[in-house]
Amino acid sequence: MDWLLRWSLTSGPLPWFVAALGAVGGLWLLLAPTTDPRRYRQRAIPLAAAVTLGCTVALWVVVEKWWRPFPDQIETEIYVWIGLGILAVALLVARLLLDRRVWRAVVSVLAAAAVVAAAGAQINLVFAAYPTVRDVLGLPNPNEIAFGELPPPTPDPIMGTPLESVWRPPADLPTEGRVTTVPIPGVASGFGARDAQIYLPPAYFADPRPALPVLVLLAGQPGSPADWFNGGKLAQTMDAFAAQHGGLAPVVVVADATGSQFGNPLCLDSKLGNVATYLAEDVPAWVKSHLEVNPDPRSWAIGGLSYGGTCSLQMATNHPDVYPTFLDLSGQEEPTLGDRARTVDEVFGGDAAKFAAVNPMDLMAARKYPGSAGVIVAGSDDGEYKPGAKRVYQAAKSAGMDVQYVELPGGHSFAVWSAGLEHELGWLATKMGLIS
Repeated sequence: MDWLLRWSLTSGPLPWFVAALGAVGGLWLLLAPTTDPRRYRQRAIPLAAAVTLGCTVALWVVVEKWWRPFPDQIETEIYVWIGLGILAVALLVARLLLDRRVWRAVVSVLAAAAVVAAAGAQINLVFAAYPTVRDVLGLPNPNEIAFGELPPPTPDPIMGTPLESVWRPPADLPTEGRVTTVPIPGVASGFGARDAQIYLPPAYFADPRPALPVLVLLAGQPGSPADWFNGGKLAQTMDAFAAQHGGLAPVVVVADATGSQFGNPLCLDSKLGNVATYLAEDVPAWVKSHLEVNPDPRSWAIGGLSYGGTCSLQMATNHPDVYPTFLDLSGQEEPTLGDRARTVDEVFGGDAAKFAAVNPMDLMAARKYPGSAGVIVAGSDDGEYKPGAKRVYQAAKSAGMDVQYVELPGGHSFAVWSAGLEHELGWLATKMGLIS
């Protein structure tokens, strides 16, 4: 059954097939006969449309104006697809109330399900968050391993710069890495993080083991560490890199920087949670004490997508001694709850100076970072984030960083973020002393 679980939901025939089923389902809900066809056409369909419009507008108001769980607005296209799903459910209810034929009721349920599935598939195409059937079902990957089953430290780990120059892979080296899930407690920060997910390359399972570099990755908001393994295609990207370098790749720690799916603690130390201390102290300390890796900060990097990209820039500018290298994938220009006034008021008590003291753009304007390096990646179609990414690049360059700006095809989606990691992995590995 693994072949079925690996079916792509973002390319190939399956998205088209789901869309075609949704179209057929929609036609059935609108045009198929009922026990009282006139009442259905003249009253039920207009009422369902009115209910759909009201629910969709109400959802927009709640999300964009009242609750505001995201710092930026959701694309109108998403609300359109959500509205079509609501319309399908409303038409289904009307048909179940007006039609006495059991077989037609069953078909109507299937038709509504097809429309909802098609709407969900189209939303997924916008973000590319769930590339395969396995991802959307939330099933574990076959390369997962319990943390307690990891091999213990080796007596004399292999050291060298670049590490590839002194590494000789053994004949029995695994061909794929493994993924494990483990809590990283907020000992110093008190931050209530969700479990981290960690990718360990094939070379980690050798004896003697090479002292591998560490890449800390962060998800977006809303999001979770698992996003990097689903839409981010992290394991596939790392395995492909390792296959070209004798099993070598960074140990990747996907840490939680939000505390919940919808949390937005701004990657700062504040009343929203001490995320900065968690990432700068707790995560490195835990990794160095529980995994056999290279402890030299020059072998460490941090990166992330969207909120995580902003967070990686914050860590690189506020804690360059911990993370001298960063990968900012579609990050924002500054940490935000939607706008600067609201952010300063709600998090810093209206004190703009306190915000400026930790804001990357202000820090880069006030000091130099000659030992830092980074890449800022933006989607060529990301009209909302791309201008800010260009300004971040110019500010980082002016601050003395060894920095690059890269545009990749796509918008604000995993299509850009997964490609961004793959595109820049060689650069990261060189900066962290893994390859030359």
